[in-house]
Amino acid sequence: MQKTVCIGIESTAHTAGVGIVDSECNVLANEKHSHSTNKGGLIPTELAKHHAQHFPGLIKNALEKSGLSWGEISCIAYSAGPGIGTAMSVGASAARMLALLHDKPLVPVNHSVAHIEIAKKKCGAQNPLVLYVSGGNTQVIGYEAGRYRVYGETLDIGVGNLLDSFGRELGLGFPAGPKLDEIYFQGGKYIPLPYTVKGMDVGFSGLQTAAKRKIRKGHSQTSDIADINGVGEGENIDLAYSLMHTAFAMVLEITERALAHTEKKELLLTGGVAASKALQEMAGKMCGARSVKLFVCPKELSQDNGAMIAWTGMLMFRAGHMVRPKDALTNQNFRTDMEEVDWIH
Repeated sequence: MQKTVCIGIESTAHTAGVGIVDSECNVLANEKHSHSTNKGGLIPTELAKHHAQHFPGLIKNALEKSGLSWGEISCIAYSAGPGIGTAMSVGASAARMLALLHDKPLVPVNHSVAHIEIAKKKCGAQNPLVLYVSGGNTQVIGYEAGRYRVYGETLDIGVGNLLDSFGRELGLGFPAGPKLDEIYFQGGKYIPLPYTVKGMDVGFSGLQTAAKRKIRKGHSQTSDIADINGVGEGENIDLAYSLMHTAFAMVLEITERALAHTEKKELLLTGGVAASKALQEMAGKMCGARSVKLFVCPKELSQDNGAMIAWTGMLMFRAGHMVRPKDALTNQNFRTDMEEVDWIH
């Protein structure tokens, strides 16, 4: 009997990704190429050009690495949102074209749900509270009554966006998160910054503005911190440490409140920022105090990738979630709690 195999296409932001997984969530291929800049953020038109340029090669490489032919592919999944419109349209167009060319079922996947599903499967978490932290998203999520419910979230920008914009101000380029994570452990003196928690929600824009103002006032010098191998001394490092510590304390406060409310005994970190050692350390201390088991999605799968789209597409394909190519659209505001999750029993 032929195994079920899904190919997934990811294109919501800076990463063009193509992944192939089987029905046991064995990752047969996970090819990707990310757009990066030395100055400025993500420019939608540049993302579209990047993805259009790299998808043909990524698809070819993924099939070759998996050792499969199109006849052995059961379905095609793509990121339907949330994300940057121009970037997503390239991935959706590629998926529609492939579905028509090879007569394959097409599955639209919620990008946020995909981050959860691949992390749950690979970590072995059963019924976790999820802290989903990425460039555009910051949410505390739990499964309840057929959907992933959002218990708390950012009211403005994602925590990854905060870190990247702050890092650009320091001359670290994009993405800045991994470099800031290294700097975090060199700091130690806390510089007071705005701490914005409103019930179960958080806001990062005030923190972002205040930190940038301190840079302009001399707490940090761009020329000193531009090189990760010589990031500078004193207050520049302490400011980076303080920004990250404040942001992570905010999201962990609402996470701990959600754990108390739901009485869940597992916490799952996923999304690109889940790779942060600083966040993992702080989350570990909180979970230890509450006797909660901490799971962290593997780094290669916590960042945007095609395998997570393929695995979630596999689950949805089994549950009958398919669309015709002409109906394979995208939605920039496709929220986590908008997806009907009827594959969990």
